[in-house]
Amino acid sequence: MGISRDSRHKRSHTSAKRAHYRKKRKFELGRQAAGTKLGPKRIHEVRVRGGNKKYRAMRLEAGTYSWGSEAVSRPTRIVAVVYNASNNELVRTNTLVKGSIVQVDATPFRQWYENRYAQVVGKKKRQTGAEDEKNDVNKHRSGHLKAKVAARKSTVESALDDQFVSGRLYAIITSRPGQSGRCDGYILEGKELEFYLRKIRSKK
Repeated sequence: MGISRDSRHKRSHTSAKRAHYRKKRKFELGRQAAGTKLGPKRIHEVRVRGGNKKYRAMRLEAGTYSWGSEAVSRPTRIVAVVYNASNNELVRTNTLVKGSIVQVDATPFRQWYENRYAQVVGKKKRQTGAEDEKNDVNKHRSGHLKAKVAARKSTVESALDDQFVSGRLYAIITSRPGQSGRCDGYILEGKELEFYLRKIRSKK
């Protein structure tokens, strides 16, 4: 018995059994779930109806994540799956599905922020003098560029700033890894971040 997406095997709304008048059809087929895991990139190409292609991600370790309030996207490494509303087993096995809450590496976003605003993000994380010189905050800028940077205004909310200290940001997956072969999403902020932090704490 293959996986089928038809509804002919279901009872009618009056709970009567439907008559069997034909066999299964190719256009009603379903396929095994991808169950994308965290690991070195491995993607299978699947030929689907109409000669189109789906990209079945078996394993992924990185994706492009968007920082909404700053309107910037950066490719970054996925560290771990921390919460899934549908099933705790998907957290334990580090399975990547749409809607999962993951931790991603904060480095690309920190470097972008410090270069753009010339401000340290994750304030508790102070560098030594040697490291400070290499930092984007203290690099040499022309007078014109200094004026340009000074005109830019931005603040990072405290909950997000704390995450920059640890080097990991909470993000949600919005793509479908088993269909598109990608694991993209956005950084959690504001009320949404508060909501998921409560959920993550209550799970522990």
